[in-house]
Amino acid sequence: MADTTETPGIAVQSGMSNDLLDRLRRSSEYVIIPLLALVFSGALFSVFLFALGKSPVEFFSLVWRGGFGTSFSWQNTLVRAAPLIFTALCVAIPARLGLVIIGGEGALVLGGFASAAIAIPMIGWMPGFLMLAIMAFAGMVAGAIWIGCVGALRHYRGVNETIASLLMFYIAVSILNFFVEGALRDPSDPNKPSTKPIGSENMIGVIPGTDVHWGLLVGVLLCGVLYLLMNRTTFGFAAQIAGGNLRAAQAQGLPVGRLMVVSCAIAGACAGLAGFFEVAAIHGKANASLIAGYGFTGILVSFLARHNPLVIVPVAIFLGGIAASGGLVQRRMDLPDATVLVLQGLLFLVILVSETFYGRLSIFKSKGAAQ
Repeated sequence: MADTTETPGIAVQSGMSNDLLDRLRRSSEYVIIPLLALVFSGALFSVFLFALGKSPVEFFSLVWRGGFGTSFSWQNTLVRAAPLIFTALCVAIPARLGLVIIGGEGALVLGGFASAAIAIPMIGWMPGFLMLAIMAFAGMVAGAIWIGCVGALRHYRGVNETIASLLMFYIAVSILNFFVEGALRDPSDPNKPSTKPIGSENMIGVIPGTDVHWGLLVGVLLCGVLYLLMNRTTFGFAAQIAGGNLRAAQAQGLPVGRLMVVSCAIAGACAGLAGFFEVAAIHGKANASLIAGYGFTGILVSFLARHNPLVIVPVAIFLGGIAASGGLVQRRMDLPDATVLVLQGLLFLVILVSETFYGRLSIFKSKGAAQ
């Protein structure tokens, strides 16, 4: 009679192998579902193009060429990706506590304005590197206070953070307009209300060999730091518990209010830093050009990245490439530059719908759970 007994070593190895396969199966949905959402969004947008009498093949080939096809395209893409990284972090960090912050654009605007405003009295006598450090600090503080107030309103007054952050965006724009069209307006620029330029000698330079400013590298490093903060520290663990079950976190004595305010303040500081780089590396002054929609696109970046700081970087580059191709699409296909915004809107809608599939499809469940 054949021996059908199984040795303990083989059984342990078999169990470990099955556990590994189950983990891979459960984790794969976080890659496959977003990819399918991208494909479905592209299909819907193709229908939209067909209705306009345009070729989807030509459109997507131009998007590839305009965003990633040449060295110039890549650099343009990376410049646009830099602020998207910061504004996506403004969404991703509070999301760990279950908060949906969509007003990062307001923190970016105020951060850029605070950076430019504090630089005005220092122009001409303050060393450039020290002036930039003070500008960056001012931008981060302005953004931290702005979004931190959203967290405080949510905890202490029960105000919905999504509505509060959106409404505060309009207040931020009004503050910017009030000062750049009034007390801080540069009289030498009659065409577009702006603050006084900080001067080319005080601008942030570019990464050697490229036309991409240092904000991109800072954003990548910040993603790494915040990933460690939210996944390898007690603060991040407490935030995850509070986001999973708020009442359970309160019952365990966790400082939920402080977690909310601090997380929102960190998020706002990230968006404020984006405003600083827009002033110190791109525009050289604060004006209406700061309202470029990076904060709202950052929402899509964060959701597509599943609020993972490490995944935010490639997703921001991807959407930065789509935005960078808008001009080429406009010239070659006689479509409005805002056509790429329609594509981004479809992406966002499909991504939101795809959220309902996580944890529900049997193909991604472990064998024990499926049974």
